[in-house]
Amino acid sequence: METGDLVFGPVPSRRLGQSLGINNTLQPKACSYNCVYCQVGRSHHLELSRRAFFAPEQLRDAVGARLAEAEMQSIHIDYLSFVPDGEPTLDIRLGETIALLRSFGKPVAVFSNASLIWRPDVRAELALADWVSLKFDAVTELAWRKIDRPHKSLQLPLILDGALAFARQYRGELATETMLCKGLNDQVDDLAATADYIARLQPAVAYLGVPTRPPVEGWALPPDENVINMAYALFAERLPKVELMIGYPAPAFQHSADAARNLLAVTAVHPMLEAEVLDYLQKSEADAEVLEQLLAEGALKRVEHAGQRFILRAL
Repeated sequence: METGDLVFGPVPSRRLGQSLGINNTLQPKACSYNCVYCQVGRSHHLELSRRAFFAPEQLRDAVGARLAEAEMQSIHIDYLSFVPDGEPTLDIRLGETIALLRSFGKPVAVFSNASLIWRPDVRAELALADWVSLKFDAVTELAWRKIDRPHKSLQLPLILDGALAFARQYRGELATETMLCKGLNDQVDDLAATADYIARLQPAVAYLGVPTRPPVEGWALPPDENVINMAYALFAERLPKVELMIGYPAPAFQHSADAARNLLAVTAVHPMLEAEVLDYLQKSEADAEVLEQLLAEGALKRVEHAGQRFILRAL
């Protein structure tokens, strides 16, 4: 396994500045959910059992190599972020890896779908991170199963209770994320219930998003603007800080010494606007033909979504 597959970016994050991504569950998407809006691809085999994927030392060394490269190129990195193809807490050595990454002096973030938060060991390991995002698209059973399509053994009440227990003990910065999909979780009752529950978690910020990058299901669409505004109002009535993520950020991908490899790593977990790719290649002093070559080889694919052209890693 090449280290370029384990670490990608830095990626411009709307939440965390320049974020160096860590793909700690690198497999054909190891996940407990099969979300209709997922930008990575379909979960063909849902799993709940925690297991080892990579040695923590291997991940530490991969991060160290990329940090050294970034320093040589005068690239500033704000966060080390666990945001893999699948669910990071499926990695049974997540806590060990976070502890090893402390030596770099960078804050550590984990983006989780919260499906395993009912487990005390998962809560303890997530508590080691400086910033944790928990995903709650819905807190009513029907809407949750429609949009997240969870592993059949998961129990929503246990997840919700586990997240409350985590929020009470956590001393870092907690964020939540809710993806809104038309006709799935955007009814008033569902939105109000989700907002009420998230208010109990008392996150530093609650993010509301919509599918802006190509989803695994083409019918997973953003709600109408009036529904998005209603959702924001419902959340803002209950929470001190709510932010919408409904647009495309300006191209800000940093350059890399190996443009092709890093482009493949980034697009495996973060589909990019074609304009972002071209901007990235220019910053890396790489020819635009790199993109066309990867497309011709079948390593990347170009898709249209919502009037925008995206570049994705081919499955």
